[in-house]
Amino acid sequence: MTRELVAAVAHAFSDDGPLARSEAGFNPRPQQDLLAERIAQAVEDRLCLVAEAGTGVGKTFAYLVPLLLSGRRALISTATKSLQDQLFLRDLPRLARSLNVPVRMALLKGRASYLCRWRLTQAQTSGQMPDRYAVRALNRVVLWAQGTRSGDMAEVEGLDERSPVIPMVTSTRDNCLGTECPEHRNCHVMQARREAMAADLVVVNHHLFFADLSLRDSGVAELLPTVDIAVFDEAHQLVEAGVQFLGTLLSTGQAIEVARDMLAAGLQHARGLEPWADLQAGIDHAARELRLSAAGAVREVRAMLKLRWEERADLLSQPLHDLAAACRAVADALARVSEAAPDFAKLEQRCRALVTLAERFAGEASPDHVRWIDLTPQQARLVESPLDIREMLTQQREASAKAWIFTSATLGDDEALSWFTASTGLEDASRLRVGSPFDYPAHARVWVPPRMPLPNAQGHPAAVGALAARCAIALGGRTFVLTTTLRVLPLVAQAIHDEAAAQGRELVVLVQGSEPRRALLQRYGDGRGCVLVGSQSFWEGIDMPGDALQCVLIDKLPFPPPNDPLVEARVRQLREQGRNPFEDYFVAEAAISLKQGAGRLIRTETDRGLLVVCDPRMRQMGYGRRLLAALPAMGVIGDESEALDWLSVLASDH
Repeated sequence: MTRELVAAVAHAFSDDGPLARSEAGFNPRPQQDLLAERIAQAVEDRLCLVAEAGTGVGKTFAYLVPLLLSGRRALISTATKSLQDQLFLRDLPRLARSLNVPVRMALLKGRASYLCRWRLTQAQTSGQMPDRYAVRALNRVVLWAQGTRSGDMAEVEGLDERSPVIPMVTSTRDNCLGTECPEHRNCHVMQARREAMAADLVVVNHHLFFADLSLRDSGVAELLPTVDIAVFDEAHQLVEAGVQFLGTLLSTGQAIEVARDMLAAGLQHARGLEPWADLQAGIDHAARELRLSAAGAVREVRAMLKLRWEERADLLSQPLHDLAAACRAVADALARVSEAAPDFAKLEQRCRALVTLAERFAGEASPDHVRWIDLTPQQARLVESPLDIREMLTQQREASAKAWIFTSATLGDDEALSWFTASTGLEDASRLRVGSPFDYPAHARVWVPPRMPLPNAQGHPAAVGALAARCAIALGGRTFVLTTTLRVLPLVAQAIHDEAAAQGRELVVLVQGSEPRRALLQRYGDGRGCVLVGSQSFWEGIDMPGDALQCVLIDKLPFPPPNDPLVEARVRQLREQGRNPFEDYFVAEAAISLKQGAGRLIRTETDRGLLVVCDPRMRQMGYGRRLLAALPAMGVIGDESEALDWLSVLASDH
């Protein structure tokens, strides 16, 4: 069997290859060469490969080069829209030029990422802006809309991704008018899909991939059978994305939105023909009662809470029936005036769909699914979902012969990568683990303080904060504290302030939630004099090479919360299979999260730093050895004086 692609890829990464000639600072790395070779083999033979590549391997180039040189049609899915943009706008064009490969590329996002010209017109004429900031944001969108080609809302400078204007000027599957839309020929969503179907290489994200396979709304379901290669980067996030987006969802926000759209359309096109305001009030009241029943005794919600279905099922029965009745009444009214405007038929469909959903959640869940409630300050979301993506992924792999590549820096803590392969049905795939090329023993240290309070002790957050302050003072700032829960953020932050004050020093303490993440990272800057305290969204996706970040403290071992409904369901499933939930699930999950958090520390060959795990169980319990072994092979520090000495060395070299 010829290995033309393998040979071409090896040449591309060689000392005298095109990358060495065109990429400043390019150095061949044996780990990257091996990963690229195995991916090229999988592409040539249409195989399935699961590959874990440590920090610094260069996995992005390792899969992009074989894709570009193969000349085959490919789909790349990554974890977030920002990573999509990085691939499409920076990495792919750069590599295509270096390799001198003509390739037609497309970026495909969910419809909520694209301007809807019809809804923009509606927003301009409705006059229903919540405040003057929204008015300014809308004016910014109007100006940008005159010149945009792609319609991608990410192009609008200065538009906060949380702006209330965005849902007003973008469409959803529910409110899109389809071919009835006056702007159908100029639709940016349709344009993006056409470009994707015509491209050689398409970049999507995991959420879009699963949502579309479930709802067939964004073009991925049509695209997937036509490609020869499917690559999933940041694959460790695949299962959670799949569980969220393959499920069935009913939200009180959906109901309130359809009622608002119905009122606007009714007053505009059929004023006086139906009691539109009363019909809206009926849905609004039912939706609010449903949220109150879902919340139960919970009165204050600051962040999203995940609640057990079993604890609320009896309370939800009547509100669900009331919501179904209110939506049915609106659907019947819309049917009576359907000839008046194209909006009415679509609104009727949305209301009938809500009736079906409300009736479904009023009944029993499917036996192989789990239900839960996501409660936010604004709404309640009722969710029913499969526990994993095994069945879906197996069906897709069997549907067409293609190369399937799954890669990430963290896919397991054993050679079989079983944490990932077991939940995805990929036990039959080829597997590869490529370690980091960085010199961790020389450049990094890990310390588990022996006299720290246990994580469930009342004084633990204060002890973490005080230790973080001492580390940051020795280092001159440049410190992250990663917590496993949002609840302890203010406690840790206050303890940092208190300890710094007690030592007569001043530290700038930046806390997640006080500002958007991007703004916090900009304020952190080079890290001098700064400590950033963050939870879940700071454990991964933060890339701070150099000496801006040289100390990472993790407050406790990141075990999954045992009272989470999904966690409980997975524990039951493992017990039914005769497996040990603690070893096979809790410790495995903690190992993955720990690797992600530790991955913030060393980002380049010259980076140096200290990782502190403020959980004495890492020393005391048998599973601590397994968790320590999951981390890169750092030098181990014994006590605080040694840790502060190491930080002082790093500070003196700064």
